[in-house]
Amino acid sequence: MVSTGLSRIAQRAKDYPKERFTSLSHHLNAEFLCETWGALNKQGAVGVDRVTATAYAEHLEANLENLANRLKEHRYHAPNVRRVYIPKPGQPNKLRPLGIPSLEDRLLQSATAQIIGAVYEADFLPCSYGFRPGRNPHQAIARLRTALLTESYQWVYEADIRGFFDHLNHDWLIRMFELRIGDPWIIRLIKKWLKAGIQENDGQVRKSTEGSPQGGPISPTLANIYLHYVLDLWFTKAFLPTCRGKVELIRFADDFLMLAEFQQDAIRFDRALRKRLEKFGLEVAEEKTRIIPYGREAWRKGCKEHFDFLGFRHYLGTSKRGKMVVIRHPSPKSIKKFLDRVKDWLSQHQHSHHEVQRKQLTAMVRGFNQYFGLYHCSRKLHGVTREVFRYWHLALRRQSQRSKQTWETWNRKPWFRLPTAKLVHPNV
Repeated sequence: MVSTGLSRIAQRAKDYPKERFTSLSHHLNAEFLCETWGALNKQGAVGVDRVTATAYAEHLEANLENLANRLKEHRYHAPNVRRVYIPKPGQPNKLRPLGIPSLEDRLLQSATAQIIGAVYEADFLPCSYGFRPGRNPHQAIARLRTALLTESYQWVYEADIRGFFDHLNHDWLIRMFELRIGDPWIIRLIKKWLKAGIQENDGQVRKSTEGSPQGGPISPTLANIYLHYVLDLWFTKAFLPTCRGKVELIRFADDFLMLAEFQQDAIRFDRALRKRLEKFGLEVAEEKTRIIPYGREAWRKGCKEHFDFLGFRHYLGTSKRGKMVVIRHPSPKSIKKFLDRVKDWLSQHQHSHHEVQRKQLTAMVRGFNQYFGLYHCSRKLHGVTREVFRYWHLALRRQSQRSKQTWETWNRKPWFRLPTAKLVHPNV
């Protein structure tokens, strides 16, 4: 089985942490590509070639054999990446670039990411939670809560790397990559993807000299490798031993926090981090980087500071028994982003049948509740659901034949229903 081959790679990487893997590309065969195709998201937007999943699947076996042969004969050329711009959450006037590879390129990137991940999973440190098998944002949030409640941390260093995916340095990444991957054909594939042309909306193509386009399956893996060496290893091996008190790093992709027992260590980390990032072509976003008192001492003094991490806003509160608790709510940015998506969908489908609308809104609300279903979140989730009901009611009123029906009228309809909030993650 192909999965057995990956497990063998992972086991060898764990047993021999200094070994370079010089023979990996043979795993990119038709069988492995077919297995990867089965797990691939086929609902994504089309790339520059406009090939859809349905069209590709019509001759799937032949297409996969053709792709495997081109890889074996080293004739594969990475196509241009289609660039689209989407509004930034909470900043509707600012746009975030998103790269959309072609379907076949996404398939190959996904397969390659699995092979690379099998090697590097043995190297990644426990502080890294993003885009790793068996790890998720709720584990990072749970660790953050546990650390604040049970450890002696009193300060939180909140940081943001400015345009990380846009400024990832290719030369440094390849140097890091080659510490564990010695297969020249895998390395050549990575270089092709990094240097693939970016096709803008007007059809013009520009060459990529830095960064890794967000949207490709390989990008999260490359980001994890880059920050593993730039941040995780440096923090663990170089910075942590020099600290006066306890410190801890919690990272999910390029989002991270540092917890510190003493303010002095947090200040030193800020200075050292800036120098470290500058060496690798990165910088912190000043407006999103700060040190805040956040721990038992801050709670006793009635400190009202809060911070946002992985979509949640974190507060210090007091339980009914008078003990310190960490309260998490969906952040205002997360709520606005979700409600904007609901509003946009309804504006595009305001004349659809009410059952079509109900099915889609149910899926959207259920997904939002599934992620944010933590303790203390119920009130916010109920408020979000009420807003979705309000948007839906307005959309239904715009349908001319129902324009005079009131909110009370719709409430009596058996189909005018959406999922209610509930506790989904009791241990987070």
